[in-house]
Amino acid sequence: MTARSRRRASPVAIVVLAIALAGTLVPLLYLLSVSFMNQGQVSSGLIVPTEPAPRNWSDALASGTLLPGIANSLVAAIVGAVLTLAFALPAAWAMARSRTGGRLLAGTILSPWLLPPIVAVLPLFTLLRILHLNNTLIGLALVYALANTPVAIWLLEGFVRRIPTELDEAAQLDGAGPFRVLVRIVVPLLAPGLIAVGVIVAVLNYHEFTLATFLTQGPQSQTLPVVLSNMLSERIQNFGKIAAASIIGVIPVFAGAVFLQRWLVAGLTSGSVK
Repeated sequence: MTARSRRRASPVAIVVLAIALAGTLVPLLYLLSVSFMNQGQVSSGLIVPTEPAPRNWSDALASGTLLPGIANSLVAAIVGAVLTLAFALPAAWAMARSRTGGRLLAGTILSPWLLPPIVAVLPLFTLLRILHLNNTLIGLALVYALANTPVAIWLLEGFVRRIPTELDEAAQLDGAGPFRVLVRIVVPLLAPGLIAVGVIVAVLNYHEFTLATFLTQGPQSQTLPVVLSNMLSERIQNFGKIAAASIIGVIPVFAGAVFLQRWLVAGLTSGSVK
């Protein structure tokens, strides 16, 4: 591509970026606006509050369920993401290096992930009850780990294929076994990719609603989406309070994304360049 063609494409890129940015920020800005409205202003359909109601934020924080729900979501998301990487990395390495399962295995593994989560609710509920892990964060994190392992395998396989096989062979000539090759050679080289996949899986876990609704029945294990749904099911709904609680719940995700931005971008770009 010449410099002239790149200059011609730049306005299109700017327009696309502006549309994507607007599509991302406008809902959040409106949610922020609603968080400062009282019930009358919300019902009248105002976009900007005429008389800000900051009490919605204090009411959301004082609800007694919001902060525990955020903490539960973070625990389930992070533990589930770590377990997913632990399950997916050996499988992706075996598929990429040993051609385990042939070409159809990756698609076969990914296919159950495309099904609606409600399909697996009853068997998962029964299994967790047998293991005495029902209504616990450990059980929910384990479910998240198993549910997202297929997509993590699918993503990690592409990263593993970009690691030269000569490195594995050199380590094996030095007497390293498969486990040592995986831990000493593959994991350090895959660090950006592991962080990128881990962030994606953790965000999926953090916002998951269906499984958390059926597998957590008490406030000690309910996650943020369940807490927000309980606010919506109250007899008198305070949409300003719910909007404030939603923004507070999103803050940890944004903070984590900003903190891990450099590693996330490095992982995604390394997965797209041969």
